[in-house]
Amino acid sequence: MSPRNHRASLALTLLTLVLLLPGVTRAQQYGVDAPVLEPEPTSLRTEPQAPLTEDGELPPESRPAASTNRGEGVLLDGRVRYGAFLSGPGSLPFILHHSILAGLGGLATQGIAKGFSIERSSREAMLAGTLIGAGLGFGASAWWQFNNWVDKPMAYFGIGNSVMGGMFMGGFMSMLSRDPTLLSWAALVGAEAGAWLTATVGGGQMPLEDGLLVASGGGWGLAYAALLMAIIHFSGTKFSGKTWTETLLMAPGIGATALALATMKYHPSPSQILRADAFGAGVGAVVLVLSALVLGGFDQPTPYVLAFLGSAGAITTVSLLWEEAAEGPRLTSGSSSKPYRCVWW
Repeated sequence: MSPRNHRASLALTLLTLVLLLPGVTRAQQYGVDAPVLEPEPTSLRTEPQAPLTEDGELPPESRPAASTNRGEGVLLDGRVRYGAFLSGPGSLPFILHHSILAGLGGLATQGIAKGFSIERSSREAMLAGTLIGAGLGFGASAWWQFNNWVDKPMAYFGIGNSVMGGMFMGGFMSMLSRDPTLLSWAALVGAEAGAWLTATVGGGQMPLEDGLLVASGGGWGLAYAALLMAIIHFSGTKFSGKTWTETLLMAPGIGATALALATMKYHPSPSQILRADAFGAGVGAVVLVLSALVLGGFDQPTPYVLAFLGSAGAITTVSLLWEEAAEGPRLTSGSSSKPYRCVWW
């Protein structure tokens, strides 16, 4: 190498050292100043794992616990849906009621029309009516409960309302015709109307007190109609068996309808309704029996008049003059008294 080239190479080497020296010095300073984190002893150890099963999964006892918090579920009408098919706790009796009612209705209408004959055509008609009716009842009720949350009060009171609806329509049509086929169809239509009015007007979340009030109206409609008929009958105006039957069939529907309209304004508690029913039935029965024994028999109007008035008076008294708030704990001397409030006004 020529002296000139040797000097050039030496100058280039010195220039490189000059440029790299500050960076190396700074890197060494950073390396000294940086904190050193000591490794945890446990992080260097491995924990034994449970052996896998033949399917490549962990055994049940080694699987992580499933989370119990699954949220509130699917909401329907503001309530948690009961299941994938049934919407609420009253869905199953609701479906069974409508399926059986429509099936029995199809059997009765076809059987009455055929005179319940054992001939093949009659048996085919009754079988077809039963199956078609049950299918329609199941389909309609299943669809309705799937889209509406159904509670137990509506499902169970709907059964009683369908009975009263069938009685009313059967008794009403009996005044117009004596055709058995027409009467059977009228009773079926009335029963279905009573059941579906309960579902659509009362709603799937119908309160217990509303159902009790309507059922109570049906029962008292029947009782008071019987008492009034007995008063008129033993007063000298005789009624035929047909008149008795038609009146007593229609009376529960009229009473239930009247108190169903009352639920639009009045909302007594279930205890108030049951207490009024118990007092009214007890007082009426005692007065009827006692007056009949004193006056010499049931073949006179006076016992029925007294029973009617006594029952109505007992119901009115316990409905208007019973303060439920007084049944709770007694108020201390420093507490302010609760003003009297009646549910009827």
